[in-house]
Amino acid sequence: MKRRIGCALAALFFCAAVVPSAAATAEPVRPAHDGQHDFDFDVGVWKTHTSRLSRPLTGSTTWSEMDGYTVVRKVWDGRANLAEFDSDGPNGHLSLISLRLYDPRGRQWRLYFATPDGGVASVPMVGEFADGRGEFTDQEPYAGRMIWVRFTFVSISPDSARSEQAFSDDGGKTWETNWINQYTRVPAVP
Repeated sequence: MKRRIGCALAALFFCAAVVPSAAATAEPVRPAHDGQHDFDFDVGVWKTHTSRLSRPLTGSTTWSEMDGYTVVRKVWDGRANLAEFDSDGPNGHLSLISLRLYDPRGRQWRLYFATPDGGVASVPMVGEFADGRGEFTDQEPYAGRMIWVRFTFVSISPDSARSEQAFSDDGGKTWETNWINQYTRVPAVP
């Protein structure tokens, strides 16, 4: 009996020594990206050229153009920021703000939009930055039905960037871009 136990223990010891553990063969675990400073590129003053689709989700191909400025300020050491947008075009003046809040537990941002006429913050768009692109989505009512809304930041460089808004009324299978902002960094609002 002692011999059998000794052989069994020797076999277990041999197997443990020969078979690598899962931890030894697994890829190293990379820490999750802390996106707290992903919007740091955006802090400052931007000359903003905006193109807006006149009637989204109707087949419209008519766009209007606006020019103005976006001023972005850091809040809470970068864990939040406030973007103020003011622009003018043939259809008049447009002013809005975007409050962006970082959730350190979920490692995602929530973007809220509001206009002075409405006085109410929008449903938050939730998302994050990956591979030089920020993507944020939500579901909200539009023209009597619920749609998906996507807001992206792309082509980010120290002196320029682009953002786009798109709508989907088919659950995200197809997207129609309806708002494009081209940003050029400037020292101040003239």
